[in-house]
Amino acid sequence: MAMRNREESVKGLMMLKLFVRKIQRGLMHSASKGSSLNANKLKEEIEAAKMVPEDVKQGHFAVIAMKGAEPKRFVVELDHLTNPAFVKLLEQAEEEYGFQQKGVLAVPCQPEELQMILS
Repeated sequence: MAMRNREESVKGLMMLKLFVRKIQRGLMHSASKGSSLNANKLKEEIEAAKMVPEDVKQGHFAVIAMKGAEPKRFVVELDHLTNPAFVKLLEQAEEEYGFQQKGVLAVPCQPEELQMILS
């Protein structure tokens, strides 16, 4: 059982790493297309994206549920990256917000919906 959890955690970390790489490629692509970002600003944004808030422990990441009256922030375990319902939310976030998000990952759902998925 512990080995399976470890494999799922490793898989989740790999998915998160791929997601971060896609975001970085998107930023690089925007800069190369003549966007207003200069090389220094791009480096600053990549470095800022690597910084982790103090309340996000190892093996976790931050997400904001954006729909509803008040967006709500959640700190989510990496294990949820293997949850099909959460993966679907990530795909919806890609469609709705693209890879140009800055800071915390935003997902297009009500805070209550995200809470149910994470329970």
